[in-house]
Amino acid sequence: MNVIVPMAGRGSRLRPHTLTVPKPLVPVGGKPIVHRLVEDIARVCAEKIDEIAFVVGEFGTEVEQELLAVAEKLGAKGSIHYQHKPLGTAHAVLCAAEKLTGPVVVAFADTLFKADFKISSEDEGILWVKQIEDPSAFGVIKMNERGEIIDFVEKPKEFVSDLAMIGIYYFRDGERLHKELQYLIDNDVIKSGEYQLPDALRRLTESGVIFKPGTVSEWLDCGNKEVTVHTNQRVLEFDHAAGLSKQDEHVESINSVIKPPCFIGKNVKIHASVIGPHVSIGANSVIENSIIRNTNIQQSTHISNANIADSMLGSNVVYKGRSKDLSLGDFSTTHE
Repeated sequence: MNVIVPMAGRGSRLRPHTLTVPKPLVPVGGKPIVHRLVEDIARVCAEKIDEIAFVVGEFGTEVEQELLAVAEKLGAKGSIHYQHKPLGTAHAVLCAAEKLTGPVVVAFADTLFKADFKISSEDEGILWVKQIEDPSAFGVIKMNERGEIIDFVEKPKEFVSDLAMIGIYYFRDGERLHKELQYLIDNDVIKSGEYQLPDALRRLTESGVIFKPGTVSEWLDCGNKEVTVHTNQRVLEFDHAAGLSKQDEHVESINSVIKPPCFIGKNVKIHASVIGPHVSIGANSVIENSIIRNTNIQQSTHISNANIADSMLGSNVVYKGRSKDLSLGDFSTTHE
């Protein structure tokens, strides 16, 4: 099985945290979003993931090497493909056209999920969906009486369904998907300047492919600072419940209290501080004389004399002062 991860966008809603790194590589709970995403996919796959194809923009060699390492950690081959123009979701998938063979999962790299179902070789197609209170802001599915998906409706003004598509799809026949994606390009089936994946899905259902919903119990967004902080909180809770909460053995903690669940990376120094719950601290960071709760801190950041909650700080940040809600990008320096 191959997995295709379109991730060419820079994540403007998460700025300033995506000014120096693409959104899927922003860590939550000490691990990049895209790494957690492919782990979540592996848990619902009955068969081994052979290759993970990352569709990127011009992110640079360092980012590409990090993505290949993510695939390697899961025992899969990694490959890099490019989407040079933002021409839509269908176009993004087609940028990895040579990987559309056999069973394929397509997963857009801005969401995490928890699910209990397993993909079966008998399934022709599965769309990951989440039941939500207000479906008017999302793309939803329409089903028949047999529970099969028969249509896809974007931001319905009238109630169609409360099952929103979260951006993850399984196709038993990757070649057939390839054919329908190419049809959109060849026949210029385009909306607002973009080729959209749901148009290919609709053509597949009209030709007889049966898609079923795969309902997830948790849908975690990483679109902006507030929801990413919440996602950090939830993944720390999941890791703690699974016995995976991590505090590196090289952490230096002096006169400090760490309240789980937390992630504390390598060579972190914590002096006279209270950390947690729900705090992630990246490697080589220093925390002094501070109280920090529900916050995601990246690498090599120095915080002192601060009271911080519900915040997100990038790498190489220097912050001194008092605040309750921060969003500081990489290499920021502030003093109060």
